[in-house]
Amino acid sequence: MTPRKIELFVPAITPFLEDGTLDTPRFVAHAKALLNNGAHGLAPFGTTSEATSLTLTERMTALEALVDAGVSTNQLIPGTGCTSIADTVTLSAHATTLGCRGVLMLPPFYYKGVPEDGVYNFYAGVIEAVAETTPGLRVYLYHIPQMSGVPISLPLIERLLARYPNVIAGLKDSSGSWDNTKSVIEAFPTIDTYTASEALIPENVAAGGAGCISASSNVNASGIRRLIDGLGSADEADLHKQVSGVRKIFESLPLIPSIKAAVAVQKGDFAYAIVRPPFVALDTDTDTPNGAAIAEAVRLAGRQE
Repeated sequence: MTPRKIELFVPAITPFLEDGTLDTPRFVAHAKALLNNGAHGLAPFGTTSEATSLTLTERMTALEALVDAGVSTNQLIPGTGCTSIADTVTLSAHATTLGCRGVLMLPPFYYKGVPEDGVYNFYAGVIEAVAETTPGLRVYLYHIPQMSGVPISLPLIERLLARYPNVIAGLKDSSGSWDNTKSVIEAFPTIDTYTASEALIPENVAAGGAGCISASSNVNASGIRRLIDGLGSADEADLHKQVSGVRKIFESLPLIPSIKAAVAVQKGDFAYAIVRPPFVALDTDTDTPNGAAIAEAVRLAGRQE
C-alpha cells in the first residue's frame, strides 16, 4: 500500500468588517498566508470559521474568492454541513462543481437523540441529490458530538462506506477522545482520519491516520508543519512540545474569539479579532488574563509569514 500523505488542513477563521459583513480581502489574505506558512490545505467554514453564523451565499462567495485568488481546489475541503438536506446539497454541489478536493460535512445538528437511521438517511439524501447533478463528490465526515450533539458512530461509518465507497473519503474527529480516533483509523484504514489536535499528530500518524485539522493552526501553521516534517527525527520531541504548548493555551480560553484575537496580534491588525454574535471579541491588553495568555501563545508560535 502506498504510504499515506500526512497533512495539515487549517479551518481558517472568517474575518468580518466592523459592520459585521464578510471581509473577503482579509479572508483571502489570511488563507494564502496559512498556505505560505506550510499548511497543506484549508478546511474553511467549519466550527472555527463561525460557519453556522454565515449565510449560504457568504460561504459560496468566500469559497469562490479563494479559487479566484489562485488557491488550488485540491487544497480545499470546505465545510458544507447544515441542518437541512437542501442547504447541505447546495453547498456541497457548489464546492464539487468548483473542483474542491472534498467537503467536510456535519451531521444534522439541531435535533438531539435522533436514531442512527435518521443520520444515515440525511447523509444518503445529500449524497444522492448531489450525484444527480454533480459528479465527483467526496465527503469527509465531521464528528464533533460535544457541539453537534449527534455522534458519527463506527456502525454509521460502516454503513455509509458500504453504500458509497467512492464518496466517503475521510473523517475529522473533534471529539477530543484519542480512543475514538484510534478506533476509526483501525476500523477504516482506507479513509483519511484527521485529529483535531496537533498534540495528537504523532499518535495519529503512528496508528495510520492522515494528520490534523486544527483550530490553533490559524496561529501556529508553521510549527505544526515542522512537527509533521520532523516526525521520527531527533527534533520530534522539541517540535511536539512547541505545538502542544500553543494548543494548551487555547484550550484554556474561549476558542474562536481567542484564535481570532491571536491572529490579530500576530498581524498587528485588530480587524481580524472581530466576531459575529453570539461570540464577543476578547481584550488583547496584556494586563488582562486573556490578553496575557494570547500574547504567550503568539510568542510560542513565533513568527508567521
